[in-house]
Amino acid sequence: MDILTKNEIKEQLITLKGWHYPKDQIEKEYEFKDFMDALSFVLKIGIEAEKMDHHPDILLHSWNKVKISISTHSAGGITLLDFKLAQTIETLNK
Repeated sequence: MDILTKNEIKEQLITLKGWHYPKDQIEKEYEFKDFMDALSFVLKIGIEAEKMDHHPDILLHSWNKVKISISTHSAGGITLLDFKLAQTIETLNK
């Protein structure tokens, strides 16, 4: 899997509302009405990530917030697979 350039990453980020590229990964934080909704979202992400065999870093904090960080560790950077997973995650939050 090819690592994307910074320009390619910026182009891909345009298609994802609220996602950003702070360092070596793409990230987004979601806020929910309560802990159970946040936990349910984490479970949905886990199921889809396992299907893709591509696992994000997931942080559930402040009882109702979930921070997602994605990169392709095996490639050493950001790839199109990271954006595919981010797009899948976006569909889970509707």
